[in-house]
Amino acid sequence: MTTNKVIGYLPDENPPVIELILFALQQIVVMFPATVLVALITGFHVSTTIFASGLATLAFILVTGRKIPLYYGSSFSYIAAIGSIMSADAFSSYSLNDKISIAQFGIIMSGFVSIIAGFIIKKSGKKFINKVLPPTVTGSIAIIIGLSLSANALANASAIPEGIAEGSKAVAGSYAWIIALITLFATILYSVYLKGKLSQLPILFGLLTGYIAAVIIGLASGIPFVSFDTVTSNSILNLPIFTFPKASWAAVIAIMPIAIATIPESTAHIYQLDIYVNELAKRKGSEKKYDIENKLGLNLIGDGIGDMVSGLIGGPAGTNYGENISAMAISKNFSVPVLITAAIITMVISCFTPLINIVYSIPTAVIGGLSIYLFGVIAAQGITIMMDKKVDMFSSKNLAVIAVILIIGLGGSFNFKGGMIPMFGTQLPALATAAVVGILLNLILSVGDNTVTEIE
Repeated sequence: MTTNKVIGYLPDENPPVIELILFALQQIVVMFPATVLVALITGFHVSTTIFASGLATLAFILVTGRKIPLYYGSSFSYIAAIGSIMSADAFSSYSLNDKISIAQFGIIMSGFVSIIAGFIIKKSGKKFINKVLPPTVTGSIAIIIGLSLSANALANASAIPEGIAEGSKAVAGSYAWIIALITLFATILYSVYLKGKLSQLPILFGLLTGYIAAVIIGLASGIPFVSFDTVTSNSILNLPIFTFPKASWAAVIAIMPIAIATIPESTAHIYQLDIYVNELAKRKGSEKKYDIENKLGLNLIGDGIGDMVSGLIGGPAGTNYGENISAMAISKNFSVPVLITAAIITMVISCFTPLINIVYSIPTAVIGGLSIYLFGVIAAQGITIMMDKKVDMFSSKNLAVIAVILIIGLGGSFNFKGGMIPMFGTQLPALATAAVVGILLNLILSVGDNTVTEIE
């Protein structure tokens, strides 16, 4: 009788050099679109944002003692708040760099919120976490994060290059869908049917397959799905534009509170990691217990440090990425050295124009095909959290909390421009509002209830 050897790397395991680089590139592929998109939407410098994500990841891994395999990237939760500063009438006469400097101050202060929350959770312990952030909340947050990004995934899948003549846009759109679908199904087939070491690289292989398809379709149709001249420069080496923060109460008021809304997201990520890492350890026959879920406080401290590092040099606020967790879950690769390598390569890419152009040359339709899979996995991981923690779906309290989070999060994301819910004379971010309302509702409904869901 033969037994299949379980392939995968745990957080403290180090793959061989070639595998290490390939796995790192795969992590870069999945974090890159969202991180760059945040920079493009907010007006921050793209190369600086890329560099900041790598540097903040290194800072996070250092602060957390290499115990938590997470990658730090720009967060969508902060887009509206940062945008309000960048477009404010009070700063209309300021230069772009001055506007970024003002926003940086709010980003750094938001880091303090995460750090303080981390210390509170470390001091209060497991029971406090279970009461404030039970699986009904964290699982639901993970679901709406994944599903709220579904529109982005489909928009990317149908995206066509700029400059296409009006009469050719319908044909170009059809070709874009072909590229996206080839990428999607190739990635799925690779993740399901590849065996051994190759089974850990389905996303990278899926991207390459989609890229080749885009090149072939581009040559046959004359539509430039692949382009290498996104960033033009006379020099190969171009250091990012670093800016430094300027004190502003307006930035603090606009940006700092958003950090509260990212706490449930980080909690969901930690629970996801704990489940997947320990399941892999079990399948590999390891007796070691990776106690990741009890490092939520440490994770939030690391997240806050990441915000401060990013904010100090001119990068947007961020958080650890669900896309990277999806990639790790699919490839069964949770190695911290891989994430360190990814962070270093990312920083190098941000300094070299040819490397940036290679990354930019990846067609948006290819990214869309990958995103359909990755964002769906994020949502599925939310279901996994609730199943693993045995959430009682016949409990009226649990159903109420889950229902409210899902509808506010998804309804707000899709019904209002920019996912901002107009309410009480202001605009509230849908995901943040869903998280805060869900937490408060759960606490209110828990009054007089001495039974707390235990995280086993």
